[in-house]
Amino acid sequence: MECIEHMGERDGVWTWQRINQLFNWLPLAALIEDKIICMHGGIGRSINHVEQIENLQRPITMEAGSVILMDLLWSDPTENDSVEGLRPNARGPGLVTFGPDRVMEFCKSNNLQLIVRAHECVMDGFERFAQGHLITLFSATNYCGTANNAGAILVLGRDLVVVPKLIHPLPPAATSPESSPEHQFEDTWMQELNVQRPPTPTRASSTSNIALYRNS
Repeated sequence: MECIEHMGERDGVWTWQRINQLFNWLPLAALIEDKIICMHGGIGRSINHVEQIENLQRPITMEAGSVILMDLLWSDPTENDSVEGLRPNARGPGLVTFGPDRVMEFCKSNNLQLIVRAHECVMDGFERFAQGHLITLFSATNYCGTANNAGAILVLGRDLVVVPKLIHPLPPAATSPESSPEHQFEDTWMQELNVQRPPTPTRASSTSNIALYRNS
């Protein structure tokens, strides 16, 4: 719908198809120095070894990747370190949340120090889980114009020291272009689109400080 709105039906459909063809070739995870793995969602119920991700054939389809793809793109950590195992995910049927025990087991089996993932709006821009062996990273500030969350990036040193850097949301502008009819139309259009999207739950503020962080 967004492509058609911006480009018309013919060009919009063509662009949407080409973008989806590109997605079928994009990386699903990144491994840094064989110690830190980065992915969008998580390890879910099915991913126990890095090789399972490496062995997915390209171009990929949802049917071919099945459970592994669903877990990589849609799974989330449980509420906190005290909730272990696998639980149903409120995002939808067939999706799961995974506990700190899964994270620790995965890191130990693959000789990893850290999992970095996104997929959830966290109020401080980043949030630690599983005793620091997983970090949720969210770089968009004030998500969808309503969350008022900070964003963050991770700066990674040569010795694998991880330093979170916060991006604070901008304060409201003194002058108000938001009152223009064009802006009001855009806000309404975005709100309608957001209703159709699966929700991104907002986690509470992290209680951890922003100090230098190293896994061991």
